[in-house]
Amino acid sequence: MSVLDGIHRVGVIGAGQMGRGIAQLAAAQGFAVTLADMGRDIAERGRATVGKQLDKLVEKNKLSAAERAQMLARIEPCDLYGKELESVDFVVEAATEDVAVKREIFGTLDRACRGDVVLATNTSSISITAIGAAVTRPERVIGMHFMNPPPVMKLVEIIRGLATGDATYEVTRALAERLGKQTVLSRDIPGFIVNRVLMPMLNEACFALYEGIGSVEDMDVAIQLGLNHPMGPFALMDLIGLDTALSILEVLHRNLGDPKYRPCPLLRQYVAAGWLGRKTGRGFYHYPAPAPPSGAIRVEPAS
Repeated sequence: MSVLDGIHRVGVIGAGQMGRGIAQLAAAQGFAVTLADMGRDIAERGRATVGKQLDKLVEKNKLSAAERAQMLARIEPCDLYGKELESVDFVVEAATEDVAVKREIFGTLDRACRGDVVLATNTSSISITAIGAAVTRPERVIGMHFMNPPPVMKLVEIIRGLATGDATYEVTRALAERLGKQTVLSRDIPGFIVNRVLMPMLNEACFALYEGIGSVEDMDVAIQLGLNHPMGPFALMDLIGLDTALSILEVLHRNLGDPKYRPCPLLRQYVAAGWLGRKTGRGFYHYPAPAPPSGAIRVEPAS
């Protein structure tokens, strides 16, 4: 008997970039998906965007038209406060990287979902223990950090809070593996494994740009080719979202108290200007519509 025998419908909270990707991934593996956001219209737009991503796979002959239709039919959009969440068997929250927002959402999930449902968060830096304190049964709260974009990246970082139960961990790991992912286990320390290592590098790239060491494009090429990375730090921040990168650095700086995590003033300035990366059409690069494929760095640098 598998620990996943009772998992048939996955709830995904947040129809943004990460939530859409997780919904697409779950639907591709045959799960029914309830995609929820603050309004049903937002969730419906998220589902439509998934449809456009699937269209690209059909065009590349990586997916048949029939498979595309079946996958999209498995995704049901709904309002976060609707009754649809009563039927989900596992939840992954992928909302804004803000502890107050996440705690409010988890309080809602605590009331809406069955008592045995695992409540996972896709947070990339926020304390799982703090999020779990917002529910009546914190033993069912866990971190399930997908990498961006979820349908492509092979890793899921699992984070146990102080109260996370063994059964919660086993179900979460089994589900991640069912979704085709390799898992690693991290302590509930700000940034976990991936962002604890990655974000100081990205922040240092911002400081190097701030100090005029090199251009955006030259530094991206240097890191991409010199360190054999799939893309340079500025292209990666544009993909992640500069606001998300700033939020993670602020969590690290605030909770660890080490000045090495102090966000670069230039990064703060770009976020204040609304230059958030691909999702706004401008970050360290300009992105014409449609945006260039992931990893592309030979586009006009923003200056």
